[in-house]
Amino acid sequence: MKNKKFIAIILIPALIHLFIFIVVPIIGGFVISFLDYNPLKSTNSFVGISNFARMFKDPDFYIALRNTAVFVFVTVTLNIVLSLGIAQLISYFKSNRTRGFFRMIFFMPAVAPMVATSVVFSKSIFPTANGLLNVFLRSIGIASTINWLGDPKILMFSVIAFTLWVDIGYNIVLFSAGIDGIPSYVYEAAELDGASEWSKFKNITVPLLGRTFFFVTIMTFISHFQMFAQFSVMITKDGAQNSGLVMTRYIYKMAFEYKEMGYASAIAMVLFVIIFIFTLIQRRMNKVDWEY
Repeated sequence: MKNKKFIAIILIPALIHLFIFIVVPIIGGFVISFLDYNPLKSTNSFVGISNFARMFKDPDFYIALRNTAVFVFVTVTLNIVLSLGIAQLISYFKSNRTRGFFRMIFFMPAVAPMVATSVVFSKSIFPTANGLLNVFLRSIGIASTINWLGDPKILMFSVIAFTLWVDIGYNIVLFSAGIDGIPSYVYEAAELDGASEWSKFKNITVPLLGRTFFFVTIMTFISHFQMFAQFSVMITKDGAQNSGLVMTRYIYKMAFEYKEMGYASAIAMVLFVIIFIFTLIQRRMNKVDWEY
């Protein structure tokens, strides 16, 4: 009984925080999505599903939806593949200090605020004329100057490359921890059977990382659907032909630039439903055995 009281005392502050900062804003956004809401107006009329109906006629909404889908699926796929591969390479080092050193190196970009790193990349690395990346390309004989953040065909891939650099450290650490948790006797038994490194990775490491892989996939999908800073800081006016417009940026644009918070809330509800559906799909696809 005492243990239950202690658990309740510990959980109550977390539940209050969850209710105030998560549940209430979701409910509030859902209510506002049915209003012609503008904080500058004295009255905000009820418009029913008009805000949702407007989305199906809004070409910018479809552009934002498409760009978000491309960004999320490409970035998440590359993020998981690269972070798992790098974590596996790090695991080959026998020294804990060496493994810790490489984890620290890859994790360092994730420590810096994304707004700050976005400014650095947009002002120092990606500029067309004197950006470090174009200077490097010219130094190795590539004379053409690439407009990394201005060309609609390249812009999204530039943002994806930046996002991978700044975010991949989290998953490397998580996958490294998962690999370190796999019992060594499993690998020793495979070595006695003459298994190659690739065979051990494919048939032992990947299957036994099921729970880690599930967690990493879910959290990466959710976080990438909600990414905003790099699209707001690095890209000027959403890029040429709205090539850098994503859902989060469009929600901000409608809410705080055009003061159409009812419509912005409707878009936010659609984004919430999309994330929720993908989370459910991932849960069903990643049912794993929690025992070795």
